[in-house]
Amino acid sequence: MALPKVLVLVLAGGKGGRLELLTENRAKPAVPFAGVYRLIDFPLSNCQHSGLPDVWVSVQFHPTSLSEHLANGRPWDLDRTVGGLMTLPPFQGTERGGWVTGTADSLWREADLIRQYDADALVVVSADAVYKLDYREVVDAHLGSGAEVTMVTTEVTPDDAPRYGIVQVGDDGSVTDYAYKPDHPATTTATNEVFVFSPRETLDRLEALDDQVGEDGLEDLGSHLLPAQTKDGLARAYPLNGYWRDVGTIPAYWAAHRDFLAEDPPLDLDEAGWPVHTRGGRHSAARLLRGAVIEDSLVSGGTRVAGEVSGSVLSPGVIVEKGATVVDSVLLPGAHVRAGARVTRAVLDDGVQVGERATVGGDGDITLVGRRARVDDGAELAAGARFPEPDSED
Repeated sequence: MALPKVLVLVLAGGKGGRLELLTENRAKPAVPFAGVYRLIDFPLSNCQHSGLPDVWVSVQFHPTSLSEHLANGRPWDLDRTVGGLMTLPPFQGTERGGWVTGTADSLWREADLIRQYDADALVVVSADAVYKLDYREVVDAHLGSGAEVTMVTTEVTPDDAPRYGIVQVGDDGSVTDYAYKPDHPATTTATNEVFVFSPRETLDRLEALDDQVGEDGLEDLGSHLLPAQTKDGLARAYPLNGYWRDVGTIPAYWAAHRDFLAEDPPLDLDEAGWPVHTRGGRHSAARLLRGAVIEDSLVSGGTRVAGEVSGSVLSPGVIVEKGATVVDSVLLPGAHVRAGARVTRAVLDDGVQVGERATVGGDGDITLVGRRARVDDGAELAAGARFPEPDSED
């Protein structure tokens, strides 16, 4: 029996404003993670290991940063003569052209292409979470259920629940109620932005909804589409019992790195049967110079450390000079901490320069220093600071 025909659509076009300075010059899915990876590596690696070779990536904000990383899709075995990786930028020329205003709007704008592909199942995923999942297993469960949508779910904390689509699930796995980012969540069972749709029925429904909502637009999947499918009894849940972490805010991004500094991290990123792949850079081995002290940290290739580093993640090309101290921080590619400086509970973006004897961060909220910024010699950035400060209209 032939395998069902499956199309994966990765929604990678969002602005990512909650990541503040980290997405000022790059797409959210291109944000580095755990030293050598990018956020989009996780869904693409899931596609590879799930045996799903037809992957479309919808791009919009800062598309160059993402296109450079995706290249031809080779790290995820998506560089194929037929099928494989395809990027979908905003377009003009038809009535569906224009700037995408939400995830459901993106699906509606690409409806003609999706119909032409004629898939049995459409997997729609975001690119701002860290997890492993066999999408093929979710597809198989969906196709045997009679549902129009299968929502992959996970448990979140009560404080986090208002950030997500929250569901109530019956004993038979059906979704009996769906609320998008509710002020008062009924449960802590959240959709984790992985959905399997029956494409023809879903696209037909989107057409009808587009006529109903008028100028307000279709917005996000959770705004109109998922509530309508739930109301009609055509939504099911597929629980993800393993690790899943949304890293769409600075505190969540920092906390996710803490997870991977544990003695027993929640995911083995080099797992023999399910490694997370990325577009590798050309970096030499890390150089740990005489006098360097490193504890409980991830140190990438191309780094040079002569100071003290603890509880931190150093991306490729990071330099920590003799006498400098880095504690509980995430340093993105090319960051340079000069002699006598101290960095604590901070995230330093690409190419940040911390001057001699400068102090960045401290106990309290996470400090964020933007791309290629320079902290002057002897300067002090308090805990929770943003440098440079965001524009007032942002």
